[in-house]
Amino acid sequence: MQVRIGIDLGGTKIEVIALDADGHCLMRERVATPQGDYVATIQAIAGLVRLTESSVGAGSTPLSRIGIGIPGTESRVTGLVRNANSTCLNGKPLRHDLQAVLGREVQLANDANCFALSEAIDGAGVNAEVVFGVILGTGVGGGIVVNEKVLAGANGIAGEWGHNPLADFANESGDHERLCYCGKKHCIELYLSGPGLVHNHRFTTQQDVESAAEIVAAANADDAACEATLQRYEQRLAHALASVINILDPDVIVLGGGLSNIERLYDNVPRLWQAHVFSDSVKTRLLRPLHGDSSGVRGAAWLVD
Repeated sequence: MQVRIGIDLGGTKIEVIALDADGHCLMRERVATPQGDYVATIQAIAGLVRLTESSVGAGSTPLSRIGIGIPGTESRVTGLVRNANSTCLNGKPLRHDLQAVLGREVQLANDANCFALSEAIDGAGVNAEVVFGVILGTGVGGGIVVNEKVLAGANGIAGEWGHNPLADFANESGDHERLCYCGKKHCIELYLSGPGLVHNHRFTTQQDVESAAEIVAAANADDAACEATLQRYEQRLAHALASVINILDPDVIVLGGGLSNIERLYDNVPRLWQAHVFSDSVKTRLLRPLHGDSSGVRGAAWLVD
């Protein structure tokens, strides 16, 4: 039996899935991520692989091929992990160390690439030639899939739209002086992430809110300030995605992450992006993810041929 094993290495949990050749789930399990402990993280991944192979009967045969989604990227120059918000991974030869422990080749990809791949192969973007997968959560990321293959790019950063500058940052008065963790100002992530939405509402209204969900609930209850915050968010998301459409011209954009659950985005953002797209019509579809929070780990499994 051909088995694909996917691992989603997150900041709080490590999840494993086993898929058969047709993409059916044979097993799914998760454990807590050892916080700040690189060696323990390697051991936890190895333990999940052993558990999965034992459970689905794959044993240690070459049929159990492994793909891993990580919250960062692998340097094409050094082979070391970079830009990971799980900082214990940064500067580490993760692929090399995992292959040594597991005794076989593994495939690594950014977690946003895994999300996009899952939705392109058998999710919301199935049968689409070009799919752009968007993560709107604690951070902002993206992945590009063309004909069911991840486009990584010459530098391994294709799809990283969250660290382009937001075009209308100057309209924020002093809010644009904040620095992104990457060291730059004005990054899209500062405004379109969940924390960015909350910060913008607090900065603009001086209201104390704790979460994006709180803002959405209040807007639905006719709170004018929260409604205005969501309208600003929609305008910025539309503007930022229009830039992606102008360059990539995808068939489908699929939203993931916590903010993808804001239902109004799917109606309002495509209506708003038309003004910024260099075309007389926009056929790009903005879609909800079919696999939800399973997309990342499923996409990791689809990394391997």
